[in-house]
Amino acid sequence: MKPASGTFAALRSPRRRSLLRLTAACAAASAGLGAAAPTGLRDDAWTDAERRRRLPWRLRLPATPGPWPLVLFSHGLGGSRQGGEVWGEAWRAAGIAVLHPQHPSSDTDSLRGGLDGLRAAASPQQLVARAQDVRFMLDEIERRARADEAPWNEMRLDAIGLSGHSFGAHTTQAVAGQRYPAPGSLADARPRAFIAFSPSAPAGGRMTPAQAFGTVTRPFMAVTGSLDGDPLGGDNHGERRASVYDGLPPGQRALLWLDGADHMSFGGQRPGSVPDVGPFRRQPPAPEREAAHHSLIARVSTLWWRAGLLEDVEARAALAAPQALAAGDRFLRG
Repeated sequence: MKPASGTFAALRSPRRRSLLRLTAACAAASAGLGAAAPTGLRDDAWTDAERRRRLPWRLRLPATPGPWPLVLFSHGLGGSRQGGEVWGEAWRAAGIAVLHPQHPSSDTDSLRGGLDGLRAAASPQQLVARAQDVRFMLDEIERRARADEAPWNEMRLDAIGLSGHSFGAHTTQAVAGQRYPAPGSLADARPRAFIAFSPSAPAGGRMTPAQAFGTVTRPFMAVTGSLDGDPLGGDNHGERRASVYDGLPPGQRALLWLDGADHMSFGGQRPGSVPDVGPFRRQPPAPEREAAHHSLIARVSTLWWRAGLLEDVEARAALAAPQALAAGDRFLRG
């Protein structure tokens, strides 16, 4: 996966063709950001004037009357507000409003620099910017709800969840209270529960999972699988990601592990919507199992939100023994 020379100009022709397909897909995705949202969705943008940062977003509202719990979904590196579509639709169908913010500088624009551009975008500075994006979005939702502005006045501000995939999972971890070697905290007290799809273990060996996640005391579920490696690093297994669960304090933690699921299994994208090239290349048998994986993730994650945000007793009981786990899958709570 890593280019021998560090630049795409020196790639051999098969990889050069992959780059061209990736670049074309990136351009198509970027062009789609200005298009009208599908029926039933709302696309807009807010500007954080203090940081001079424009944040596009996509909002999914349930068909049932409010007030609704609200979940924010943070896309992965190179993604957009269109990410997490499968999860967003499942949660909306369950009566949960879903807001998908888009993070400038680590969104689709970062794809234009190839793997080098993606690696540069996965920086501590961009993680801080993403956590600040979440804080700004929550501030803005509260402000608009107090002003009685629809539909924000229908959001249950006491029932907010935060989720994300890959770099969005790392964003989720930071807001939940992950510790880092550097001083300071990116935590926000307002979300009540979290789901991290393809979470990130501490890097560099400077902290253990227990040191990094030991103070994350709100309900936190990690979702990963046997092929969920690092698209930018070359490994193809999910054990390091699962170690996030080990570092969380007992009591309100969970791990959903899916055998045969790769990194793209957890992005919540419709089949065929992401090019099978470069860091997005799929590993068998993940594509063949994707429909079953998506169905299971949608069901378990919805139960998690209903239990963590709404204190739903039936959802909590169902999480004790989730149905449709295949051989090699596991769901841990502790």
